[in-house]
Amino acid sequence: MRASALLALFARRASFRRSRAPLAAHTACTSRAPRLPSVACARAGKRTRAGDRAGIRRERGVAIINALLVVALSAILVSGMLWRQQVQVRRIENQRLLAQAQWVARGALDWTRMVLRSEGDTAPGITYLGGIWAVPIAKTKLSDFLGRIGVTDAAEGADTYLSGSIEDAQAKFNLRNLVSSPAPGALQLNAAQVQTFQRLLSTLGLDQQLAKIVARHVRAGLKQSATRFQAAQLPGAASGVPIPLPDGGTESGGNFTDEPGLAGGEGRGPAPLMMTSADSLLDVEGFTPEMVERLRPFVTVLPTVTPVNLNTAPAEVIAALVPGMSVSSAQALVSRRETVFFRNVGDVQLALRGAGAPNINLDSSQIDVTSSYFIVHGRIEHDRAVVDRTSLVYRDPTTHTTRIVRIRDQL
Repeated sequence: MRASALLALFARRASFRRSRAPLAAHTACTSRAPRLPSVACARAGKRTRAGDRAGIRRERGVAIINALLVVALSAILVSGMLWRQQVQVRRIENQRLLAQAQWVARGALDWTRMVLRSEGDTAPGITYLGGIWAVPIAKTKLSDFLGRIGVTDAAEGADTYLSGSIEDAQAKFNLRNLVSSPAPGALQLNAAQVQTFQRLLSTLGLDQQLAKIVARHVRAGLKQSATRFQAAQLPGAASGVPIPLPDGGTESGGNFTDEPGLAGGEGRGPAPLMMTSADSLLDVEGFTPEMVERLRPFVTVLPTVTPVNLNTAPAEVIAALVPGMSVSSAQALVSRRETVFFRNVGDVQLALRGAGAPNINLDSSQIDVTSSYFIVHGRIEHDRAVVDRTSLVYRDPTTHTTRIVRIRDQL
């Protein structure tokens, strides 16, 4: 036991001496006492200085890495904030430009309404293609346009361009005519107008059977509309009398039918929306986008039943209105119309007889020489903002005042 204790004591003293040796050597080598340097002192000093330099280098490397991380994170945060701020500023600028373009479009539409009213005062009861309303406006700087009408600060519109045209909506076949209202709240198909639409489809190379489908679609949409209680009607829709349809069937007056349930296809699924434009034909079964584009120049949808203006109607629509009239005969009528426009329905009747339709009896509810509905097309380019506006404008036939029926913007 005593021997083992002595061995342990000697081991501890030896380890203590070894741990103290570098410190002692460093103290001895760095003391101010005058003595000759030894090899041990030199080696100890080298090891100490090398260790100090390595520690300093490690500390410097860690500090540089930390600084780089802080700078990188700061740059990422700042760039993200600047990017979001730039996007927000750009969005606000776009909204401002778009609002300004819409105000310019509104002013242009008001100016168009003034032109229509002035045209109505100048040539009351006649709407023809030789009027000032039919002259389109090419792409023009707003500053040039304002300068011509005497605006002093016209230079503000230097970066704004406008263009547009006015189209006679009653030059086309109105799909609203397919349904008559012989009594308030009563809706029935108009056989005469269905036949007219069939002839138009046949002229354009489309299926005639689509006419009846469209007519029933229009009626189903009108049943959900407040305008169903208007009393306007066209010839061929007598109240309460079954009307023969081109396919041999009949269409009863009012909201009653001889074939309840799913007859006519109006009971399948939810009721369709009321038609507002030629694009609504895409909701009708059997129509494709190509067919709608083929029909677009010749059909429209107006809020009420309207006659066709023979002063502005194309040859295809005129040929569809007059049974037995060919497109070539209608085109000859259009050519003569360019020289002398029609002043009344009597002039139209004489022209139709001269064009090879002697036994045709069309009254003022089917044809006319004036119009009340106009489609206004406008395009405003204001810096980066572009507004394409299509508006339907109604002009009162008596007072010539105008009002906007609907507006559709394409941004």
